[in-house]
Formats: sequence, structure tokens, C-alpha cells
Amino acid sequence: MAHSTSMNASRRAFLQRASALSVAGVATPWALNLAAMAEASAATATDYKAIVCVFLYGGNDYGNTLVPYDVPNYNAYQQLRPTLAYARANLDTTVLTPTVVPTDINGVAHQYAMAPELAPLLPIFNAGRMGVLLNVGTLIQPTTKLQYTNKTVPLPPKLFSHNDQQSVWQSSAPEGATSGWGGRMGDLFQSGNGNATFTCVNVSGNAVYVAGKTAVQYQVSTNGSVPLAGLKSPMFGSSACSDALRTLVSEPRSHLFESEYNRVSKRSIDADGVLTSALAGAPAIATPFPVSNNLGDQLKMVARMISAASAVGAKRQVFFVSLGGFDNHDGLLTDHPPLLTAVADAMAAFYNSTIELGVASQVTTFTASDFGRTLSGNNDGSDHGWGSMHFVLGGAVNGKRFYGTAPVIANNGPDDVGQGRLLPTTSVDQYGATLGKWLGLTDSDLLTVLPNLSNYNLGARNLGFL
Repeated sequence: MAHSTSMNASRRAFLQRASALSVAGVATPWALNLAAMAEASAATATDYKAIVCVFLYGGNDYGNTLVPYDVPNYNAYQQLRPTLAYARANLDTTVLTPTVVPTDINGVAHQYAMAPELAPLLPIFNAGRMGVLLNVGTLIQPTTKLQYTNKTVPLPPKLFSHNDQQSVWQSSAPEGATSGWGGRMGDLFQSGNGNATFTCVNVSGNAVYVAGKTAVQYQVSTNGSVPLAGLKSPMFGSSACSDALRTLVSEPRSHLFESEYNRVSKRSIDADGVLTSALAGAPAIATPFPVSNNLGDQLKMVARMISAASAVGAKRQVFFVSLGGFDNHDGLLTDHPPLLTAVADAMAAFYNSTIELGVASQVTTFTASDFGRTLSGNNDGSDHGWGSMHFVLGGAVNGKRFYGTAPVIANNGPDDVGQGRLLPTTSVDQYGATLGKWLGLTDSDLLTVLPNLSNYNLGARNLGFL
């Protein structure tokens, strides 16, 4: 009896672990997952809403993304990175004029301009549909510089490490985490979707952000779903051969591993058929997207899937797209501007496509990255940092505003833990909670999705940008 109980527990543990690690879509050539997924039932919705995470891999340089523009703060910025700073005159056309001027902890007003390459986002900001998040980063709890220096509060694990901070941003845990906060939101909504498979969608490969504890990230390419190899066209020119393969990888089996393998194979095959049909019947998108822009291609696919949401019965969706190349230790002045151009062109086109589809107020897009970088230069680049600046846009955004506290620009200042590494004053958990609240999660739901949120007062959990 003891042996039987142990065996059953082992099987449950295997399924749970495999569920957390698996993806639906194109994780492998045959896009097979290793576990069946139970469907959570916690939140319901009658309308449609989606959040779209735009992750900038490598650690975006915040200093040359949102640039100090008022003379005193510009001078401090220019002094800290004399070889990397934008000329102030080059920022004149992208100055942001918010409805409320942001201030730092000393009450000093700050004025900012976006990098010139981000100009396509300016009309969205001016229309009140884009907000700017100041000094956001990974935190366990609100942390002062004295607490950081004296190590009297818990800090995020493995600060300044790419892989770990990407994971902490996306999941609240270091590398090796098996679920992300986007996926955990999906856990709570997937049972209310007509097809749970399309709750958490990744258009850029694989990311823990959209892996839930039960929800599976469904991976698609920029062209749509990816059918199993051997089924997208007759295998060896024989439809009978493809039919045999379909049966082989999808029929029920008695062996535990084979049964789960085939169950998820069948789900992948079925999902391919459903999505391909839905996309074929969805309205065409006339909004022009930038060419030779992979992020734009990904976001166009997101727009297409949103246009087909009703066809697949989706009420709540979480999307993930990404762009790499932001680890600019060198060549910041040559490599960073084209990356920002790609981001701005892609995000502006996507927002315009949601207007065309009539869902702008139902879709919120936000940026994220490993971390910010140092404000002090490293020859022709910058080093790994911590806090950073981010953008959130959509028809439901309370825009033309800054959210959070402006960092003091000073060497070894109150917000600087070294070389212009910002000690975050707004946490990823607060960022995520604001998005989750808008999606319809309750306060108690959010505590299960974002484990560090309980360290923040209830009134501080919603940043108010939605």
C-alpha cells in the first residue's frame, strides 16, 4: 500500500512538473508537450480584454530612452554620460508635456523627452493614451537606499544578472521558475475562454512570463500556428502516411507517458485547425506595419489573433512579444537608436491596428526588460543596472501622465546604488497588479499571482494608469 501511494504521488509530481515546463505550439519540431493541463476556474468575464507584454531582452538603457530635458537635470545627465548623451537640441521635437509634472523625492520638478527615435509614440502620449512608468524594477518590498546598503531587507535574487532578472521580472523568481505572472493570470481566466489553449500566447519563442501553473503558453509564429511536421502536407507525398502519423501521435494510450504525450499532441493538432480557420475568417487588417521589423511582425500576429478572438471564444488573453539586442555594453550610440526605432514603429502600428479593429480600449500594451542600465558610461556603452523607465499604452490608459517618482540624477544620489543604477521606487508587482486589476482579477486573486504584492499597502498596489 505504501508503495502504491508513493507511486501515485510520484505520478502527480511528474505531471505537475511537466505541466509547468511544457508549452503548446512550436517548442520542438513537433510542438509536443508532456502533460495534460487541468483548467482553473476562478475568474469570469463577459467582455474581451487583452494585455500585451513587449519584452526588451538585454536590459534597455533607460537614460537614452527617456531623457532629462529641463536644463538642470539635462546638465546632470550630460555630465554623467558625456560621450553618450543626446544633444539637448535633438530632443526638442519629442519633449513630453504631461498633465501633471513629475517630481523627485525632494519635490524637484523634472521634464523629460523621449529619444528622437521614439517620435511615433508621441501622438499617442499627447492623445492621452500612453503613460510613462518611472523607475520600475524588481523588488521584494519597498526598499530605501539605507536598507539596501545595510542589507536589512530581502532583495531580489541575483541582481544585475541577465537570465535571473529576466526571470524575476517575468515570474517573481530567479532562473528555473516554472510559471510567470502573466501565465498565472491566465490560470484564473482560461476556464472562461471558449478554448483555453488560446489564453496565453507567445509569438516570440518561449518565455516563463506566459507559463501558468495550469495554463500552457501557446506558441505561434509570425505567420500563425505551426502545424506538426508531417501533417502540414502529405508525408512523403502520401495522405495515408500523414493520417497514420496523426493516429500514432494522438490516439489514447495506456502508458502514462505515452498517454500524456498523445493527449497534448492531439490538442496541438486541434488548436492548429481551430486557429488556422479563425484567422482565415477574421477581418483583414489594413493598418500598415513596418517592414523588416520582427517586433512589428510579432505584433501584427497579435492583432490578427485579437481580430479572431470571438471566433475562438476568447474573453481574456495574455500575449508576449519580444525584441533582443539591448545589452549595449558597447556601441550604444550606433546600436540603441535603431532598436528604439523598431520598438516605436511596431508599437505605434499595433495601437493603430487596435483602433481599426475597434478594440483599442480593450487592449493594453506595456514594455518590460531585464533591468535598466547604468547612467554612467562605460566607454561607448553602459553596464547592467536595476530600475528603468517603461511605457504603457492603449485606449483604456490614463495617459499623458507619468507614474511613480522621478529619480534624482546625481552621482551616489538617494536613488543611485552605484554608477547610476537606480534603486526602483515602483515594483514589478505593482505594475503587474495594475494590469491584473484592469483584466478583472480581485485583490485576493492578485496576491496569488504576484507573491510580493502582500508587502505593499493595499492603496499602493494599483498605480492608477488604467
